[in-house]
Amino acid sequence: MPVPELLHKLLTAPGPSGYETAPAAIWREAASAFAEVSGDALGSSVARVPGTADGPSLAVLGHIDEIGLMATHVDDDGFISVLQVGGVRPEVLLGQRVEIVTRSGRLPGVVGRKWAKPRRSTEKLELEHGDLHVDVGAGSREEALGLLQIGDVAVVAGEPVELAAGRIASRSLDNRLGAYVALEAARRVAEAGGAPGDVFAVAAVQEEVGDFGGARTSVFALEPKVALAVDVTGATDIPDGDPKLDGEAKLGGGPIVNRGSTINPKVFELLVETAEAEGIGYTVNVSAGDTHTDMDAAYASRAGVATGLISLATRYIHTPGEVVSLDDVEATIRLVAAFAQRLEPGLDFTR
Repeated sequence: MPVPELLHKLLTAPGPSGYETAPAAIWREAASAFAEVSGDALGSSVARVPGTADGPSLAVLGHIDEIGLMATHVDDDGFISVLQVGGVRPEVLLGQRVEIVTRSGRLPGVVGRKWAKPRRSTEKLELEHGDLHVDVGAGSREEALGLLQIGDVAVVAGEPVELAAGRIASRSLDNRLGAYVALEAARRVAEAGGAPGDVFAVAAVQEEVGDFGGARTSVFALEPKVALAVDVTGATDIPDGDPKLDGEAKLGGGPIVNRGSTINPKVFELLVETAEAEGIGYTVNVSAGDTHTDMDAAYASRAGVATGLISLATRYIHTPGEVVSLDDVEATIRLVAAFAQRLEPGLDFTR
C-alpha cells in the first residue's frame, strides 16, 4: 500500500521540537485548501472548519515535532558534538546517516563514536550520548562552521519504506501521524459540509521536549468544549510484548480508544459508540494518570476541557524504523470525522 502523498511529505520534512517550520509549512498549505488556517508565536498551526449549528467545538491535537539532535560544539578537527532533542537513544544513533538543517539547506553527515578499546566478545557495549559525534567530512573547525551553525538541528536521513500487509516504516511517525489524522479528519468534515460545531485541527509543536507547549497554548487560545489528542503508543504485538502490562496494541487492530483517570468518560463512551455505529474495529487501553501525550495539557486547560485520547499502535517508537498500519491510520481518520458529526447542540460533558 503506497504512503499517501501528504503523509510522505510530512514524514520526510525535518522538524525536531522547536524547529518545526518545514513540516508546519506543508501542513498549513494542505489545510488552506479547505479550512481557515492560522499560526502562533510558538509555531503551532490551526485549521478551522466552521460549524453548521451550535454544537460543541472540537479541537483535534496531533503534535508535528519529532526527536532529533542539536549541534552544541565543533572541535578543532571538525567533529560536531550533539545534544539530543527528545528521547533519542544513543545505541539507535550510532552509524546512522543524518541531515543537518542549515541556513543553506540540508547538510549530510554520519554519527560516529569516539575511539574505544576493542571489546571482548563477552563484554556488553555501553554507549552514552557523550560518546557520539556527527561527522560531515570537514577537516577543521573552521571548515565545519562554514557549513553549519551551533544550534542547528539534525534528523536521521531516510525515506519511508512500504512493508507487507499495508504497513510502513519511517522516522517521525511519532507524531506526524497525529498531525496528519487531525488534518485529514477535518478535511472530511469540510467535504461533508461541516459538523454541528467548529472543528479545529491542530498541528502542535514542542511535545517531545517536555511540557506539551504547543498543545497547552493552542487549547488555551481556542477554548474548545471537547478535545481529542491523537498520538502513537508502543505496539505489544512484538516478541516479548506484554499486553498485561502495557495493554493491547496490535497493528491492524484499529484505533486505540483510551479510558482513564484524566479522560472524560462521556468522551470515551461517545468514541466507542461512534466506532461501533461506523463499523470501525477498535481496542480499549487504560491510563491511571499521565498519558504522556498532548492530552495531559488539554484536559486541565482553563477551567477544564472534556478530553479524549486516541492512539495508533506503533512498533519501535523513537527509532528511524517506526512501523504502523496504514489501515489503522485510515480507520482513525474515519473515527475522528464521525465523532465530530455526533457533537450535537446540547451535549453535556459534565462529570
